[in-house]
Amino acid sequence: MDRPKMIIFASKKSEKMDKQPKLMDKWRMRDIFKSHIEQIREHAFFSDEIGILHGHAQVFRMLIQQKPPFIINDHRLGFVVGGEGRVNFNLVDRHIGAGTLVYLGPGTIINPISYSDDLELFGFALFADFPMPFAPGQMPPAFNGQVRDFQLTVGEDDLMTARQIFEVLWQLVRQPDYHRPVASALVAAMMHHYDALYRRHAEQQSATRSPGQTIFDRFLQLVNQHCHQHHQIGYYAERLCLTERYLSTVIRQTSGMTAKEWIDRALITRIKVELMHTDKTVAQIADDLHFPNPSFFSKYFKRIIGTTPKEFREK
Repeated sequence: MDRPKMIIFASKKSEKMDKQPKLMDKWRMRDIFKSHIEQIREHAFFSDEIGILHGHAQVFRMLIQQKPPFIINDHRLGFVVGGEGRVNFNLVDRHIGAGTLVYLGPGTIINPISYSDDLELFGFALFADFPMPFAPGQMPPAFNGQVRDFQLTVGEDDLMTARQIFEVLWQLVRQPDYHRPVASALVAAMMHHYDALYRRHAEQQSATRSPGQTIFDRFLQLVNQHCHQHHQIGYYAERLCLTERYLSTVIRQTSGMTAKEWIDRALITRIKVELMHTDKTVAQIADDLHFPNPSFFSKYFKRIIGTTPKEFREK
């Protein structure tokens, strides 16, 4: 029996992280799919409120062919039922395969590295107009902004529960004038299911992972959340109740990179998104990202990227 072919996007981490992320929102996805609507009608659904992918590899390939990396501005939940792949989510390479649940929150940077041609994904995106099932401040912990993304390998029963909820939602939204409160309740059920599995996984990890790996994971979460405001390692050391020296040592030993390199990588990614996808002036971006002045901001960007922010935008 032939093994599935692996499609590879990049061979070097530096190459793939140097590309600026492109916004992959509902408008961009509609543009991609509109000329193929008859081909994918049985495998994808889009409205102003929700987008659903129903397991067809062709739909996934159409998205991936748009020259990643991508950034999203909505909540996305999905799961893999076949095949495998490697994807960089928010600066970290992950393996996904059959039985993987995936959550991607607003601001997530997605960069596929490779995937097998039999990769089969199911999932949905909740656009801004979707009637969210939770009041502000009442989201389950896994979705309240503390975690940018997660990927969980689960057992057959937990995967089946996710798939059953998904299939009911898929059938519902394709009905004319479907009942929005029911769709919202199904999404709430899926989010509660993912949240329970995430918390169980976190408890198991804390019992088995090394202290260094636990510190590194928490450090990356904090960097992804706060790099636009806090550029110095001292802030993250204080949040983790550690000395700067100890945190620096742990991060280098665990990841092979310094803590400052991780902060710079996350911050540069954020700057590129601002330069590519907003009309803000360089001075406005510098101020929003808490640089002391535009001159310092430009020198910082040029030192790492090799061009000024203005030159980068003009390219």
